[in-house]
Amino acid sequence: MFNQNCCNRNNNMFAGRQNGCCQRQIQEVVEPTINKCVERVFQHEVPHVCPIHTHVINKHVYNHTYTPRYSCSEENQIINNDCGKCSGFMN
Repeated sequence: MFNQNCCNRNNNMFAGRQNGCCQRQIQEVVEPTINKCVERVFQHEVPHVCPIHTHVINKHVYNHTYTPRYSCSEENQIINNDCGKCSGFMN
């Protein structure tokens, strides 16, 4: 009889009859929020252009060598020796 009366009460603590028994209605208890922290790492590739200029200096060194190249010339000179005795002969 208790089971029947408890099911007919207008009380929020009790719900309807199920399998011949009164089921007690249980209210939810809201627990405090649990905060979860998820840390994620994102890696990004950032291309950098590093201009490199190469200046080439070409040095040309000339080492001079001297090779003698011989030549020869000849000159003929005429020298007249006048003894003075024949001076009238040449006129």
